[in-house]
Amino acid sequence: MTDRLVIAAVQANPIVGAVERNEAMARELIAEACEAGADIALFSELFLTGYPPEDLALKPALWNASRAAVERLAGATKDGCAALVGAIWPPETPGGRPRNALAYLAEGVVKGVAFKCDLPNYGVFDEKRIFERGMGPEVFELKGVKIGAPICEDIWEKPVCAELKAKGAEILLVPNGSPFRVTADYERMDVAQARVEETGLPLVYVNQVGGQDELVFDGGSFILQADGTVAMQLAMFEERLAVTTWTRDERGWTCVEAPMEPWCAGAEEMYRAMVLGLRDYVKKSGFPGVLLGLSGGVDSAISAVVAADALGPDAVRCFMMPSRYTSRESLEDAADCAKRLGVRLDEIKIEPAVNAFAEMLTPLYEGRAPDITEENIQARIRGVSLMALSNKLGLMLMTTGNKSEMAVGYATLYGDMCGGYNVLKDLYKTDVYAVCVWRNANNPYGLADNPIPERILTKPPSAELRPDQTDQDSLPAYAVLDAILHGLVEEEATLDEIVAQGHDPDTVERVQRLLYGSEYKRRQAPPGVKIGRRAFGRDRRYPIVNGFRDKVTRG
Repeated sequence: MTDRLVIAAVQANPIVGAVERNEAMARELIAEACEAGADIALFSELFLTGYPPEDLALKPALWNASRAAVERLAGATKDGCAALVGAIWPPETPGGRPRNALAYLAEGVVKGVAFKCDLPNYGVFDEKRIFERGMGPEVFELKGVKIGAPICEDIWEKPVCAELKAKGAEILLVPNGSPFRVTADYERMDVAQARVEETGLPLVYVNQVGGQDELVFDGGSFILQADGTVAMQLAMFEERLAVTTWTRDERGWTCVEAPMEPWCAGAEEMYRAMVLGLRDYVKKSGFPGVLLGLSGGVDSAISAVVAADALGPDAVRCFMMPSRYTSRESLEDAADCAKRLGVRLDEIKIEPAVNAFAEMLTPLYEGRAPDITEENIQARIRGVSLMALSNKLGLMLMTTGNKSEMAVGYATLYGDMCGGYNVLKDLYKTDVYAVCVWRNANNPYGLADNPIPERILTKPPSAELRPDQTDQDSLPAYAVLDAILHGLVEEEATLDEIVAQGHDPDTVERVQRLLYGSEYKRRQAPPGVKIGRRAFGRDRRYPIVNGFRDKVTRG
């Protein structure tokens, strides 16, 4: 029985479904951990299949590929470092569901397999429908040391870790697939500290890093000593292999050497999540780069900055598409932003297409006055043009609408909603400005200092689809709108509760009406980075046809 262990925390970036690629990465990382003197390497949840696999996990071909990869990978542990690696495991009986598994590999063989007991079924998680739950946690033995291996959600409730302690576990090694949201790092830490306090056992928390569709996994792996103090923090949004040294005395195991890296917060973590989410979505999907419309407004400006930081300026193409209503300021601001970023900007005047549509359709309007129809035609001409360029150039089109606009339907289907991905999808307008201010004051990727012209941040937002238009012609001030939306979307607050915060009753009822009436648009929107607690689509799934409306109590 040893009194010294070296544990490698593997914070890495798998791709969902790419079993052979993930296996090769795991093999390299085990070798690196072995070279560094590690006794065991802990990977994140479902590392070999990627997380979350969603309904891909229901395919028997994937189960078989996953199990075969586990058995091959076991050979990498023959002469050195053991490993705990997540994988999908085939059903125990014919016709059953697969299991979310953690395989213990050592001495060249599969020494044991633990199955996730507590399957989450809220927010972005849907595991009860996909997986069969494990009937009890497993304890593995390494050099005479008993290792408890709860899987992600298993530490969010008391019984699993308490049972591991009762089975003799001395250290808890926890693989996780915990997606980013602005409060996640502190929530995870609170949960882990509660389990450490209850069991008196130290805990190693390893989280996945990388983007997967709308989800971004931020890493942020950590170690807690048996007294709850933090012994390790790994950087957020970056891959790491951290070798940690442990010793045992009469009080139990203590981590005596591990890296301590700072975590980001606020606008910085939102921005880094956007960059990582876009980078992985584009690269994992096989696109060589992106294109977007650069209008001279704040949303397209920060989207272009994120794209340049994520992919490099050479992989970003921008297009300014002015109409008769586009201001000289917008033309100048778009050109200035593109120049600061070093991205190519081309101009496409949409007036010929606007005139062609007017000639084609006006006879059928039968004297009806101009209205939102003409505004939407402009947006749709831009959308068709950008999609054509996307097809021809082979670049993915980014859309640039923010959460405030998408919440109330201030967007045009098949117009400015065209695109393959949206880094602003879960950012309210006030958060967009906060992220812009942070990025102008910081240059985390070494690309461009102060990339967003100040005038973009100070001028009134406008779609510029009619003369002298501003967003506030149609919407409440964004500070007011966002506060009301936060209550309706994030908190599911009643209208009375929102009015009690000082908001006008008629405005609150109007925002609710716009929110519910725009669900059909959101169903057709592209995916985008999840930032907050309740993103449209993954976290908040409302019926399109919905007859319910809350009402303000009036005296």
